[in-house]
Amino acid sequence: MSKGAHLSNDEVNQLKELLAVKFSDEELRALSEALSDMRNEVTVYTFVDDNCTFCNEAVELMNILSRASPRSNQENLLRHVIIHKSKNMKLFNELGIERVPTIVLLDGAIRYVGVPAGEEIRGLVETIIRISTGDSGLSKDVVKKIENLDCEVGIKIIVTPLCPYCPYAVLLANMVALEGFKMNKKISVEIVEAFENPDIADSYGITNVPAIVVNNILAYVGVPYENEFIEILEKACQGQ
Repeated sequence: MSKGAHLSNDEVNQLKELLAVKFSDEELRALSEALSDMRNEVTVYTFVDDNCTFCNEAVELMNILSRASPRSNQENLLRHVIIHKSKNMKLFNELGIERVPTIVLLDGAIRYVGVPAGEEIRGLVETIIRISTGDSGLSKDVVKKIENLDCEVGIKIIVTPLCPYCPYAVLLANMVALEGFKMNKKISVEIVEAFENPDIADSYGITNVPAIVVNNILAYVGVPYENEFIEILEKACQGQ
């Protein structure tokens, strides 16, 4: 169970059903077709622990995505590495991993706290593809504004698997993190699955998703346009 999350047995069973990894043959073919746009290897880390209610779902999901990715030199372009707390506490500490499962990309610049199930899979797949190609898809104007950000920015996107709009907010934030990563900027994104981590959503008084938290302040509910989102980050750097 994730640190700080307290779910009843009934809630756990309902979530198990919601987060279960189920792909039809047609969906697997569509997944492989989408991931065929990958160009370079991407490594994703799934952090797990013995006392973890939903880690199996996270591991299975990432294994499926890895197997569906293109191959180069007899290896899948999406490389999936499982990090077990009992075997690699050092890496848990280095990246500040407090909850499991946590899925990490870009050396920790992007992390999913909880299973990115349901609607969230779309945003995750597109994030992987764009990391692989190195193309965020953001406008030149927005990229320039990211370059001019002069503070450390920590972004949380609170989501649920049933939210059809959440993947768009997540992808936007992830692409800002990708551009920041390329510039050695301190920009990080945490995508928090609210059903598994209700205490985090509650701590910000969140009742609707997607909700965007910037530097620990609830900044936006919904899906902002690119320029709106960058303005939120600029204001955070100005202490507003």
